[in-house]
Amino acid sequence: MMIEVVPFLHLMAETVVNKVGAENRDEVLATTILAFALSAVMTGAVFMSLGFFKLGSLIGFFPRHILVGCIGGVGWFLIVTGFEVSSRMTSELTYSWETFKFLFLDRHVFALWFSAFALALLLRGLQTKIRHPFLVPVFFMAVPALFYIVVAAAGLEWDTLRDEGWVFPMPEGNAPGWQFYSYFDIKKTHWGAVLETVPAMMALTFFGILHVPINVPALGVSTGQDDVDINRELVAHGWSNMISGCFGTLQNYLVYTNSVLFIKSGGDSRVAGMMLATATLVVFLIGPWIVGYIPVMVVGSLIFHLGMDLVKEALWATWGLVHRFEYVTIVLIVVFMAGLGFVEGIFLGILLACIFFVVTNSRKEGIRFTCTGASAKSTVRRVYRQQKFLRQVGRQIHIFKLQGDMFFGTINKVEVAIQDVFERRRWESNPIRFLVLDFSLVRGVDFSAAEGFGRIRRNVRSKGVWLVLAGLDQDGDMAKALHMEDGIWGNGFSIEMIDTRAFPGLSEALEFCENCLLEMFYKSRESAAVVDAVKRKRALERASQEDLSAMLSPESVPTSLFEDQAASSPRKHQLFEAARETLMERDKVVPQVMNLQQPIPTLLAAFHDTRDNPTDFFLRLSMYFERRVVSAGTVFWTQGGLPTDGIVLVELGTLRSVQEFQDSGLVRRSVEVILPGTISGEIGLFTGRDRIDTLISETDGVVWGLSQDGFQRMVSEDSALAVEFMRVAMSYSAERLNITTAYAFSLS
Repeated sequence: MMIEVVPFLHLMAETVVNKVGAENRDEVLATTILAFALSAVMTGAVFMSLGFFKLGSLIGFFPRHILVGCIGGVGWFLIVTGFEVSSRMTSELTYSWETFKFLFLDRHVFALWFSAFALALLLRGLQTKIRHPFLVPVFFMAVPALFYIVVAAAGLEWDTLRDEGWVFPMPEGNAPGWQFYSYFDIKKTHWGAVLETVPAMMALTFFGILHVPINVPALGVSTGQDDVDINRELVAHGWSNMISGCFGTLQNYLVYTNSVLFIKSGGDSRVAGMMLATATLVVFLIGPWIVGYIPVMVVGSLIFHLGMDLVKEALWATWGLVHRFEYVTIVLIVVFMAGLGFVEGIFLGILLACIFFVVTNSRKEGIRFTCTGASAKSTVRRVYRQQKFLRQVGRQIHIFKLQGDMFFGTINKVEVAIQDVFERRRWESNPIRFLVLDFSLVRGVDFSAAEGFGRIRRNVRSKGVWLVLAGLDQDGDMAKALHMEDGIWGNGFSIEMIDTRAFPGLSEALEFCENCLLEMFYKSRESAAVVDAVKRKRALERASQEDLSAMLSPESVPTSLFEDQAASSPRKHQLFEAARETLMERDKVVPQVMNLQQPIPTLLAAFHDTRDNPTDFFLRLSMYFERRVVSAGTVFWTQGGLPTDGIVLVELGTLRSVQEFQDSGLVRRSVEVILPGTISGEIGLFTGRDRIDTLISETDGVVWGLSQDGFQRMVSEDSALAVEFMRVAMSYSAERLNITTAYAFSLS
C-alpha cells in the first residue's frame, strides 16, 4: 500500500473510536478492521468499473492542480504524523500552545522527534548531491545499523530504550500475522460507526483513482514501455483490491518510486515478483515481534521525508509554473486539509475545481470570429452574375462562429457582441437581413445559454432579421436544449416571414441566405420586365420609330421600380441598387442571344462576365461542345481518376462535386453543388493531372461536354480561340478559388 493513505486510515479509526468509545476495545477493533476491508472492496469496485467501461482517460480531465493540492495536504498530514510517531505522542496533534510546549519545551520529547527530523533533512541534503536510486534504501538500512552499533557500544538495555520511546514497544504476545483475523467479529461490529466512515472511504477511493492514471504512465515512460493500457491497469487494480478487501486487508496501488527502485534493482521479471511476495508472506507468518527492534527515528524520518517531499512538490515546485489562481487553489487545499481534515479539504478541492472551470471558461471567448457573407460564401457553384450580385449584398449576411461550451459564463459575451451589430449607427451603415450562428465548434448548451439564445431570437425578430442556425442536428442534444425556448424553430419558409431556421452545416445555412437574396434579385428582374413591357406598349402607341429605337437601346433599363421601393428600408435600397447594376449588365447581352441555340446561351451565362468577349467567340466555342442527356446518379469521373472526360457545362439539372481527404486519421468530405450555367473539370483538362474530386449528377439533366480530344482539335484548328478559352476558364476558376478559400476560412 502507499504510505500516503495512512492518514485516511487514521481518520477512519478515529471516527470509529469516537463513535464506539475507546473503552470498548473489542468493538473498536472489529469495526475498524472491517471498515478498512470494506474500503478496499469499494476501491476495487471503482477501479474495475472505470476499466471495464473504458473510462480511464476521464481521470485525466480532473484538473492537475487540484490533485497537486491534495498531494500537498497528504504531505502535511505525513509531517504531522511524523511528529506524532517520533515524539511518542499519545493523543492527536492539535495546533495549540499545549502541543507547542510538549514538542519544544520538553527536552526528551524534542530529542525524540528532532533526531528523526534531522535524519530526514540529512537525506534531502544528500539527494541534492547524489542522484543514485539506491541512496534512499541504503540510507534507511544504514541508519538502524548505526543505531544498533551505538546501542551495543554503550551497553544500553532494549527495555529501557522502549520505555523512553527510542524503540517501538514489543507487541503483546508476539502473535503471528494471521492472528489478526481473530479480531473480525460481526456480532461486535458497530454498523453505525461503519456508516460514518463511508465519507472517509470515498475520499480514500477518490485519492487512489487519481494516482493510478498518473503513476502507471510515468512508470511506463521510465521503463521504456509506451504501450501502457490504462483501462487494463485499472481492471488489474480492481481485482487486486477486491481480493485484498475480501481477505480483510488494505488498499494496494502501484507506487511509482518503489516500482522504479524495484525494477532498476533487477526486479523486472515475474520471478522477482514471486520472490518479493514470498518474503512478505514469511514476515507475515513469523509475526510482529520484529517491530520491537525498529528504531522510532527510522520510521519517523521516513515519514518526515515523504511528507516534506510531497509538500515540496505541491508548494515549492509549482511556484512560478502555474497560474496564480491555480497556486492559490493548491495552498487553500493544503490549508483546509491541515485545519479541517482530509475529507473537507478534498471536497474543497472539488468545489474549487468547479469554480476554476467556470472562471477559466468564462475568460475564453465564446465567439471564434465574426464575418459577413461578402467574405464567406456557400460551396454552391453559381453563374457569375449571381456571384457578383451576392458580393454586393453579402454584407446583409452576418456570421458568428461560436466555440466551446455555451453556458452562463459565456452567453453574456455572445449577447453583447450580437447587440453591437444592431447598435444604431452601425445598423444604419450596414443593416443586415440574416444573422447566422454557427454551432459546429460548440460542445454543449446549458439551460442558461438556451435562455440567452431565446433573448437573442426575440431581439433579432424585433429588427426584422432572419435567425439562421448552422451546425445543428434538430434531433441532437444541443438542438433539444435550444428547443426549450418557446418556438425556437420556424415552420415553413417565406421571404416575408421572419423566423428561425436550422441547418446541419454552415454551407447549407449560407446557401439558404443566398437563395433568399437571389429570390429578391429574380423578383426584381421579373418586376422590371413587367414595367418594361408596359412602357414599351405605351411607347408603341405614341412614339415614332426613332423613339422605339431609343427604347430598345441598352440604356433603357427601367429604374422606377427600384427608386419606388428603395425608400422603404436601407436593406432594400442596397439590394435593389445591386440588382439594378447587375440587370443593366445582363440586359446588354440578353437581347443579342434571345434566338441563339444551346449551348451558346449557357456559355454566355457561364463566361460572359469573366472577360469581355464578343458573341462570335461563343459561337465558335460552341462548335466543340457535345450535348449529353444524363440521369440522376450518373458518375462523370472519380477522385484520383485520369482527366480524360474534359469539361462539363451544365444546361439543366444539378451536379455534385465530392472531395474526400484524410484529417487526423478520419475521412472528411467536401461537397459542392453545381448549378446550371456553370462548369466543372477545367483544371484537369488543362493540366492533365488526376481528378481531385468525384462528379455525380444529382438530378436528370442536360450537360455539354468538351472532351480532351475536342480541346486538342480546337488547339490545332483555332489556337487563338483555345488560348482565349483557357483565359476565360482560368478566370472562372480563380473566382471559384476565392469563394472556396473564403468558405474554408469560415470553417476554421
